Amino acid sequence: MSPSEPKPLPTRHEGPSESPGFLLWRISNSWQREQRAALQPLGLTHTQFVMLAVATWFGAQEPLTQARLSQLTGSDPMTTSQVVRTLLANGLFVREIHPTDTRAKIISVSEAGRDIAQKAIVVVEEVDRRFFAALGEQQSSLVGLFQTLLEKRHHTD
Repeated sequence: MSPSEPKPLPTRHEGPSESPGFLLWRISNSWQREQRAALQPLGLTHTQFVMLAVATWFGAQEPLTQARLSQLTGSDPMTTSQVVRTLLANGLFVREIHPTDTRAKIISVSEAGRDIAQKAIVVVEEVDRRFFAALGEQQSSLVGLFQTLLEKRHHTD
């Protein structure tokens, strides 16, 4: 496209390959496809894995309610509710009475859930290792940029 030709869309970018949002979307889709394929033999979706891993990690540190799990994963409450129901039905989560608030229920990871979480984390981290290997030493910079974005978004949400 020559400089005198109008752009097909009123964008600040010369094309999709310069749009950070579009690039993030493409990379995210590619990464999710690989994670989905790797987790499928374990019977987990990536969202289920995230909830299971976060519950395994934080459940050892604090009583974990569904609302807290939603907050820790950054998932909307409806998605969290659906995934928790599935993980309960699959025997990977159990509900228990909250130790200090009898009105609340806490989510705990069952023994079967801990077993599958330990297998799944190995699979997920191997996909991550392969997927991000092309970045080499820049991988830590990418993680830092992601952390900055999350921190900034957290303060504006």
